[in-house]
Amino acid sequence: MKIGVPKEIKIHEYRVGLVPAGVLELVRAGHQVLVQTGAGSGIGFEDAHYQAAGATIAATAEQVFAWAELIVKVKEPQLAECKQLRKDQTLFTYLHLAADREQALALMASGATAIAYETVTWPDGSLPLLTPMSEVAGRMSVQVGANCLQKANGGFGVLLGGVPGVAPAKVVVLGGGVSGTHAAEMAVGLRAEVTVVDRSVKRLRELSSIFGNQLKTVYSTAHAIEELVREADLVVGAVLIAGAAAPKLVTHAMVKTMKQGAVLVDIAIDQGGCFETSRPTTHAEPTYILDGVIHYCVTNMPGAVPRTSTVALTNATLPYVKALADHGWRKAIAADRGLAQGLNVHAGAVTHEAVARALALEYRPLASA
Repeated sequence: MKIGVPKEIKIHEYRVGLVPAGVLELVRAGHQVLVQTGAGSGIGFEDAHYQAAGATIAATAEQVFAWAELIVKVKEPQLAECKQLRKDQTLFTYLHLAADREQALALMASGATAIAYETVTWPDGSLPLLTPMSEVAGRMSVQVGANCLQKANGGFGVLLGGVPGVAPAKVVVLGGGVSGTHAAEMAVGLRAEVTVVDRSVKRLRELSSIFGNQLKTVYSTAHAIEELVREADLVVGAVLIAGAAAPKLVTHAMVKTMKQGAVLVDIAIDQGGCFETSRPTTHAEPTYILDGVIHYCVTNMPGAVPRTSTVALTNATLPYVKALADHGWRKAIAADRGLAQGLNVHAGAVTHEAVARALALEYRPLASA
């Protein structure tokens, strides 16, 4: 199969769909790989590395899109990229369509088959291609939150871990999944006072068992969140419903009760955000202040550490890329029900029920697609 890897064009996005080691695996399996020049240069993977692995280098993205049967990316295609897709192509990347109607309509208009990393599942219901980036985002959320809390950055001026004789900062993590757990781990490691909120009592028990008395666990209710947010120095939003828009757990009214200089970090912003006051930001301008509260809502948080993120992501995606290349998308999803859950758009229709519901678009079941 002809596999194309274009350079990412989202602002300050340096990740790349395949690393040279992944290219080598695909070439040895008999596939052809075309990589746009400079696609990996931002993280130390130069054109020469890809050529040594067996790839051909293309001068432009247009050449990659025109040639390839399978496009492998990291971030959702920008509208200019959607226009280059065609009905006989498969796109394999993050899509996050529930929060992006314009992109969904553009993908539908292209006629291409779009498979989203974030809705591919394992038999246990976990999300193997979202997990590595959730791990990165969870860990990063506490780092960026601590930075935002510094007075020079507009924050309250508190150190997460405090010092002897001075109380630590209060960190509230909404969601005890992969990103929330990693956020909690980082905050605990920095000696903050940490509370994790989740609606699964089973998960709260697991977290209590893992961390012991190093953190508090609270069952998720509107009242509990309201009380915790009011006293928090840093709130990390880490809730996820696969394929669907994130629930708005923190209302604008709650934000108005927060301390001046407190910080909200919205990991769920790719899916619309879990704070009512959230709006997408970029690494170029990552924060804004509303009602005296700093909001960090970067839609590609792991892009800040692209080397780590790319290697972690490729480790997870490569087996799926190889399956798609070896067998074609139809046979690949027929053989793997989890991969089939990744199919979001095909032949002009939305084929993932949660996405269709979030966007108020017609849903076409996978079988009929």
